[in-house]
Amino acid sequence: MIEDPYLGKYTACVSARSTDREILKKSQDGGIATTLMVYALEQGIIDGAIVTGKGDRPWEPKPFVAMSREDILKARGTIYNISPQISWLKEATRSYGLDRVGVTGVCCQMQAVRKAQLYPMNMRDVPEKIGLAIGLFCMENFSYKSMQTIVEDHAAQSLGSVKKMEITKGKFWVYTDRGNVATVPLKDTHKYEQPGCHVCLDYVSNLGDISTGSVGSPEGWSTVFIRTRKGNEVWSRAVDEGLFETKPIEDVKPGLDLLRKLAKEKIDKNRKTLEERRNFGVNKALRDPYA
Repeated sequence: MIEDPYLGKYTACVSARSTDREILKKSQDGGIATTLMVYALEQGIIDGAIVTGKGDRPWEPKPFVAMSREDILKARGTIYNISPQISWLKEATRSYGLDRVGVTGVCCQMQAVRKAQLYPMNMRDVPEKIGLAIGLFCMENFSYKSMQTIVEDHAAQSLGSVKKMEITKGKFWVYTDRGNVATVPLKDTHKYEQPGCHVCLDYVSNLGDISTGSVGSPEGWSTVFIRTRKGNEVWSRAVDEGLFETKPIEDVKPGLDLLRKLAKEKIDKNRKTLEERRNFGVNKALRDPYA
């Protein structure tokens, strides 16, 4: 087991992409989470998965319980807008009767899953029914209104015409169906970030069974951390069955150096925010003993 102060605990790290062309066609990068969830469902490792579907408005996320390959494929791609996946945990086990639930989510959502397992207040019978948890790298996220403002006001694109968004190379990228590509410097998007993102001390979803994201790998590939015994079992079986192409992370660029650098930046910056909030509370109490 490797233990890194910024990348968490993991048994292995590789660069990978799915060998399923249908999945890759609309995936954000290497199609890792989609392929793993489809494989876990078809192998009976999970009975269904909580994934992000489309809401009523363009690019509005809406969680739902996927019970088939087709359902899971509807959740491909990244939406830079928080989706309340974890609120569906009880729904999945009770209304849908799932005994083994697959969950995908960003860092804070992986933390919520593990807290629900450790302290199952109002979550009776849920902890032992988490079949597979796949975490996604995340620096920050946005509310729907904020994302709409970034795309329509800053990038000058109609949200309904967008086919893909991504955050890379210091910019927020917007791609439209007609082939337009617009970018917004990340320094202009910081004010729209969710406040909770500024106190998060995790960049790589280190509480997932497996965690994945594009940073560290070449375009079209994803970096994959295998973190738990369950994650290792599922990943090893999937690789043995030819579901992924893999390369040692040491053999690709930019590799773990960039990933560690960004993880450190997030953690160090947010530790300062936490310290500022802590000091603010202390100072306020000293000024006003009744505060």
